Amino acid sequence: MTDKKRELRSQAWFGRQDKMGFYYRSFLKNSGFPQDQFDGRPVIGICNTWSELTPCNAHFRTIAEHVKYGVLDAGGFPLEFPVSSLGEVTMRPTAMLFRNLAAMDVEEAIRAHPLDGVVLLMGCDKTTPALLMGAASADLPTIGVSGGPQLRGVYRGKYIGSGTNIISMSEQLRAGEVTLQEFHEAEAGMNRSAGHCMTMGTGSTMASMVEALGVGLPENAAIPASDARRNQLARMSGRRIVEMVHEDLVLSKVMTREAFENAIRTLAAIGGSTNAVVHLLAIAGRVGIDLTLDDFDRLGRDIHCLVDLMPSGRFLMEDFYYAGGLPVVLRTLGERGLLHKEALTINGRSIWDNVKEAPCWNREVITTFEEPFKPEAGIAILKGNLAPNGAVIKPSAASPELMQHTGRAVVFETIEDLHHRIDDEDLDIDETCIMVLKNCGPKGYPGMAEVGNMPLPQKLLRKGIRDMIRISDARMSGTAYGTVVLHVAPEAAAGGPLALVQNGDMITLDVAARRLHLHVEAQEMERRLAAWVAPEPHATRGWAKLYVDHVLQADKGVDLDFLVGRTGSPVPRDNH
Repeated sequence: MTDKKRELRSQAWFGRQDKMGFYYRSFLKNSGFPQDQFDGRPVIGICNTWSELTPCNAHFRTIAEHVKYGVLDAGGFPLEFPVSSLGEVTMRPTAMLFRNLAAMDVEEAIRAHPLDGVVLLMGCDKTTPALLMGAASADLPTIGVSGGPQLRGVYRGKYIGSGTNIISMSEQLRAGEVTLQEFHEAEAGMNRSAGHCMTMGTGSTMASMVEALGVGLPENAAIPASDARRNQLARMSGRRIVEMVHEDLVLSKVMTREAFENAIRTLAAIGGSTNAVVHLLAIAGRVGIDLTLDDFDRLGRDIHCLVDLMPSGRFLMEDFYYAGGLPVVLRTLGERGLLHKEALTINGRSIWDNVKEAPCWNREVITTFEEPFKPEAGIAILKGNLAPNGAVIKPSAASPELMQHTGRAVVFETIEDLHHRIDDEDLDIDETCIMVLKNCGPKGYPGMAEVGNMPLPQKLLRKGIRDMIRISDARMSGTAYGTVVLHVAPEAAAGGPLALVQNGDMITLDVAARRLHLHVEAQEMERRLAAWVAPEPHATRGWAKLYVDHVLQADKGVDLDFLVGRTGSPVPRDNH
């Protein structure tokens, strides 16, 4: 037991019998902790992103309590601490602008405090990658506990999904097909419980990535937030993190290249959010794994979409859980030889041991590989003279008839330009055109906002048009749908070819060939580039300036250049 105490990181604080040890212990004793609490028990930090400004995470105080019970059950010493909470629905200009800031907050909080292990509480879209990025850089024993999806939305006897039906009904409102009263009625029935979006949006996708990476316990992805089993999972995670500390099972031993390849294939199989591409790239960068866009195309190209969930399909995350959840998808991949079965997970078992007997209770929701919901529908990576470093599209959410198309570009220089002109009856556009939005990438917005799923012109909505090809350097909500090309790299604000597109240029999208081509001669492109003027910087101070000065492009994960690379968490220097 004495050796175990010396091995614990926290004993550099609490094991000292001197002036500083007195300080560390005595101030915590004002909360009622007895002397034996500091006598070699693993100190577990509970990293909480609760905030009233983040409705998805509104129940995290309760989840934190259950984690504490589990830590105490296992003989650990739980201490909860807050970090930046990124509320997707409330933050402007976009929560993505602050993902890297929150990751820094997490990393430095872990490094600075007497922690032996960490439990990460995350739910809303950007909280999951931010916490994983920060924890990966610190590299202590770590478990992810997602908050879970909301209950299904209900409107006039039908299930509706957050984000997906908001987008469709807002277009119906603009087209005059629903009244404002009906719009508000649906609004009241959409979000009936705590939790993140109950569609396969970014929140649900990233919770699935936590499970596929092996960083969360089995079933982490889909248990509804209001289901008591979510609290049970939190308690079991609290118990397990204490064991992980004794085993020295740090995050880098779990988040290996094999784990990321499992996650990429899982992303394809669930029809997950395109946002997961930039997040997985960034997380991998923090543990020194050279993940690239080519990996997403190589690994996801032949994977079928097995889950019939909004925005690609009909059902919602609650249905997914009742059907068997992510373990069923992982088992299916494993049976087809599409899973690194030996990949270690945080419960100490291989991912295959966790899922090899997972039963499916509803084949409408989770299909077989032989009869998939949508064949070969994983994230597609496009390249060409319009996106030399790549762009992404989600085929499962796109219109099949638009997957190979050549059209005339209708260009919007900024998001403000789009909003100003989109409903102008004189706008020269029809359904065969390709909408192009510039200056909405990592530097250009700044923060690479979810504006890539551009609203269609009102005059086309009145004709019954519901989809067009849209191309931008922005992202789109994971709950969105449509034939939308995103993450064009390099972005327009960095002088990428997207900046040079003009009204009337012809563009070809060919998803099967993974091609995005601008029909403009190279000599003309050089002439346009010579005349191009970079936009004025968005900020001259504070976080936004630091972000714009150091942010990487979409194909590199949109992390800050000085945060990439594996580091680990040394004990800080003594402060005598």
